[in-house]
Amino acid sequence: MKKAYLYIILAAVIFSTMEIAGKTIAADINPFQLNFIRFLIGGAILLPGSIQVIRRKNLKLTVNDWLYFLLTGFLCVVISMSLFQSAILYTLASTVAIIFSANPTFTTPIAYFLLNEKIDKKVMLSLAVSLLGVLFILNPFGTHADSKGILLAILSAITFALYSVVSKMRVERYGSVVSNCFSFLTGDLILLVLMLLSHLPLLASYQQGNIPQIVVDIPILAGINADNIAALLYLGIVVTGLGFLFYFKAMEKSSASTASIVFFIKPALAPLFCFLILRESPTMHTIIGIALMLAGAYIMISSNEHKQCEVSGAYS
Repeated sequence: MKKAYLYIILAAVIFSTMEIAGKTIAADINPFQLNFIRFLIGGAILLPGSIQVIRRKNLKLTVNDWLYFLLTGFLCVVISMSLFQSAILYTLASTVAIIFSANPTFTTPIAYFLLNEKIDKKVMLSLAVSLLGVLFILNPFGTHADSKGILLAILSAITFALYSVVSKMRVERYGSVVSNCFSFLTGDLILLVLMLLSHLPLLASYQQGNIPQIVVDIPILAGINADNIAALLYLGIVVTGLGFLFYFKAMEKSSASTASIVFFIKPALAPLFCFLILRESPTMHTIIGIALMLAGAYIMISSNEHKQCEVSGAYS
């Protein structure tokens, strides 16, 4: 379990920088294009390791396996992360980060129904305290964020929670490297097809007043230059490649609910990074919210440690 918490901390630190990097190039690069590039880089980085794991485990990937990867890739790359990056266009990056970090609220009940993971009183208390922290950070009575951005962020959080639980179903069979790599690449393949379809004249004819401009004529490489290449590489290599790897390593060593602690720690770290990098000073309600989020994470950690002690005692 100690290794799981190390992976949780590493993933939390990396994920806490995602909005900052994404916001710096959001105006220059289409959100779907950005997702395509970052997950292509992330998948390519994990491919050599994935091939080694497949050979070592002597895995024979069937049509069913590839359909499964198409499902997880669609949920993560095409739906959740595209909604996430689109949300940043319509509201503050910090607001999107905090709402997205509430995805464990959806992970826990989904894991209960799909994986039969038990929900005890401490887990429920952890979720309640963490949600209260989210409310403090968002400060709904003082924030006037765009409703479209908030809605997109909520939908992104729900679909990412579903992706996390569905990935947990077979992560033991493939391993986290293989699961991440082929989910990224198959999701990217679906996204590439949709990007190519966006250039059809039929879509352009319906663009005026019917569909957003960002889903018409989506570029693949256009717009990439010396000013944004570093941020793109960081999002692809560090955030997508390493961040997701550590997240699923944590899930392998624990459970879907425990690994979701990453998104309780993230709202505490993200404002700190914003202060250090962007010089944004946190308000008092943000500080209170951070404290509550950390308290929620501590409650869930202590709950899991207690369960581990009970299991160890039962077999000693």
